[in-house]
Amino acid sequence: MTKHQNSVNLLFAGLMMTQFMSSLGQTVLSSALPTIVGELNGVEHMAWVITAFILASTIVMPIYGKLSDLMGRKPLLLSAIVLFLIGSVLGGIADSMELLIAARAVQGIGGGGLMILSQAAIADVIPARERGKYMGIMGATFAVSSVAGPLLGGWFTEGPGWRWAFWINLPLGVLSIVATMLFLRKPVRALQERPKLDILGMALLSVATTALVLALTWGGSLYGWTSPLVVGLYVTTAVTGALFVWVESKAAEPIMPLFLFRDRNFNLTTLAALVTAIAMFGAIGYMPTYLQMAGGYSASTAGLLMAPMMLALLITATISGIVVSRTGNYKNLPIIGSFVVALGLLLMARITVDTQVWVICAAMSVLGMGLGMSMQILTLIVQNSFPLKVVGTATASTNYFRQVGSTLGSAVVGSVFASRLTGRVEENLAGLVDSSAAGQLDANSFTPALVHELPGPLRDAVVLSYNQALIPIYMWLIPLAIVAAVLLFFVRQKPLATTIEESISGSAMTAVEGVEQAIHDFEVRQIGDEMDHAVSLSQPSAAGSGRGERS
Repeated sequence: MTKHQNSVNLLFAGLMMTQFMSSLGQTVLSSALPTIVGELNGVEHMAWVITAFILASTIVMPIYGKLSDLMGRKPLLLSAIVLFLIGSVLGGIADSMELLIAARAVQGIGGGGLMILSQAAIADVIPARERGKYMGIMGATFAVSSVAGPLLGGWFTEGPGWRWAFWINLPLGVLSIVATMLFLRKPVRALQERPKLDILGMALLSVATTALVLALTWGGSLYGWTSPLVVGLYVTTAVTGALFVWVESKAAEPIMPLFLFRDRNFNLTTLAALVTAIAMFGAIGYMPTYLQMAGGYSASTAGLLMAPMMLALLITATISGIVVSRTGNYKNLPIIGSFVVALGLLLMARITVDTQVWVICAAMSVLGMGLGMSMQILTLIVQNSFPLKVVGTATASTNYFRQVGSTLGSAVVGSVFASRLTGRVEENLAGLVDSSAAGQLDANSFTPALVHELPGPLRDAVVLSYNQALIPIYMWLIPLAIVAAVLLFFVRQKPLATTIEESISGSAMTAVEGVEQAIHDFEVRQIGDEMDHAVSLSQPSAAGSGRGERS
């Protein structure tokens, strides 16, 4: 192994650790959630424990991406780790749902940087043709953390307490800081002039994103869909979104440059990633809660039952990355994966209160296989469409929309689930208990222990309510996976880059014209690669006889 390869491997190990910490932050509370909302008496805010993290990370992603292109990855990555740790401390001491949600938001501000910068830093040192296997392994890291998260959350809940789901981040954070300082040696960008930050664009993007998520979270639950508040939020989203586009067209250093949207592959893969994320987080975000409440499993067992799905994701993500690196063909796998996601959702939509647990695990495994074949490869397609000097911005932009999908999936499904649950509990308990007893059976305060201590008929009614509230939602998510597959049919296969481009320092880094010229040159090179590839395919004998001379 060469010294350079050894350095790359050490860097990759450090970046995997930061990715692991961020993705663990998204999943570790899933199996602890029923106990948390029961203790803090806030099931009506249950969705926000997950949504706050995803929303905050979504808003900051483009900021991290742009600043890292201007100033380098290392200082921003260290800052993101520190913010994540601050949020973890706040979560560990939270004594109310409001403080817990605020802590999750701070965690998300740091977590957004961890997710983006770990992917962008890999593009700095590994060519796109070889990057497939690394991106596949990063997808596998997400799978491992997704299994470890519910397991740790369940173990902490049953053992020392759910607050340790936050305290565990402190040693992981210290290790991440050490790994970043030692192994991330890519030099800081040397700018000849101070970059002009797109402050107005950042603010407008934050307002638009927050307004949209609030409208979808509150609509139909706390407020009616046509209430003045919800309608006002939609109007705010539309107005600030339009202003954001206008500001980006004028900004010297736009946080989300409009030239990204002139690339067909960027548009198609970003839309596909968005709708897939809605389906993914809508499907798996509340499954541990369902397994505890409806299946009677402990928190740790519910987390363990998610392992088959994540194992399937791990295996298919790793194999898909290797296949792409060896063949250079990346178009077909995400299409097939999207159809497999649709099949997994269909199987999950057929779950009943009597469905055996191995059948549930098998259905979730099919979903995991589809996700492993698509999500990380979509990021690779985007990175391969732009030159290195804007790869952080491009990666952050596509992940922004993916996180919007994650936020919408968690928010909408959580909102619909909570509102449907309250109604189903009232309906199914009617006639089984008198009005005074029914008042004590408040769905807002249900915990797994409380539900399974109820007398048989009452317990069966509550279990049926959970099934009726959640499972039918999966059928509504199937069209999203089909849409993703159709979009990906129109992706144009481009040759994967085999070298790392030299980045441009100085004032050229701050000039939009210089960036667009670099994109033009990058596209010209890709066209040349395509022509060379076509010639080699049309002249197999000449290619075969001249292979030794060309090498």
